[in-house]
Amino acid sequence: MGARTSSILSEVYLEHMENTTIHELLKKYRIEGYFRYVDDTLVVHNNDNTNIYNVLEDFNNLTPKLKFTLDEEQNNQINFLDITIKKNQKGLLFEVYRKPTTTDIIIPNDSCHPNEHKTAAIRYYRNRLGMYRLTPKKRKKLYDRSWLIINTMPTL
Repeated sequence: MGARTSSILSEVYLEHMENTTIHELLKKYRIEGYFRYVDDTLVVHNNDNTNIYNVLEDFNNLTPKLKFTLDEEQNNQINFLDITIKKNQKGLLFEVYRKPTTTDIIIPNDSCHPNEHKTAAIRYYRNRLGMYRLTPKKRKKLYDRSWLIINTMPTL
């Protein structure tokens, strides 16, 4: 941890585990969906044929170096990365989720970072509007919020 190669080596290690032992666990427990981004994983399962606590125990027995934890769906919704996934009778709804620790601080214009890094937040907010199937009300709220952030940015 802390070395420049840490993220690359951890990604290689996790991919190796996914293609070997984790793949077998997903089949064993009839997991319907497995989605990972870096160290965050979303597992979709059917409560009728999968005991998620057994899955968690088996995941934690894969290697002593990794500790998996469980955040369960509550009120038919769960947060994953920067979205809230909600289930209803019609299907899935998505909302933007902001972790309590999230701030609107971005790289200042006068920093020595490359311009691509400075404009990444703007691209992210703009692209997020089109990526998620948001209700018109939520889209407007997000758009208004993003626009405020963009407007208060120094000119690049």
